[in-house]
Amino acid sequence: RGNEGAMVRWGLVPHWARDPSIGAKMNNARAETVAEKPSFRDAYRKRRCLIPASGFYEWKLESGHRQPYYIHPSSGELFSFAGLWESWNGPTAPLETCAIITTDANARMAAVHERMPVIVSPADYSAWLAGGEIPLRACADSAIEVRRVSRAVNNARNDTPGLIEAENS
Repeated sequence: RGNEGAMVRWGLVPHWARDPSIGAKMNNARAETVAEKPSFRDAYRKRRCLIPASGFYEWKLESGHRQPYYIHPSSGELFSFAGLWESWNGPTAPLETCAIITTDANARMAAVHERMPVIVSPADYSAWLAGGEIPLRACADSAIEVRRVSRAVNNARNDTPGLIEAENS
């Protein structure tokens, strides 16, 4: 395929899987092992993608509660996460799925979580999509902003733009 946008299901289902439920466990691929793990290595070699995002949430245990944080590009632009995709031939139709590649957190992110998505710089888009070697490491601290947000994020019924606003302390 050429470079095109597509809607796919989160959670990579390898083409050899017997059942698509395996995808529930395969949202993230570790940068350190993505080229060797049987679940990811074929997609790493042949089916790479960029996953755009305006930001993401991560949770930190604070005072016995899961406290959400919103991580977004400091530039105001979109992130492009290093991703992998697969097409699984299901009984009724092919199922296209994806996963992101994660790496050790940079210093700013490490205050919240030990891992983070690999954020591909625009200069590396073509190389990544063509199967080239790019650094699968954390972005610079200055590339991200991390802010504590309301725990209202923890309830799926809450779906408003205000969820990404900084929590009032």
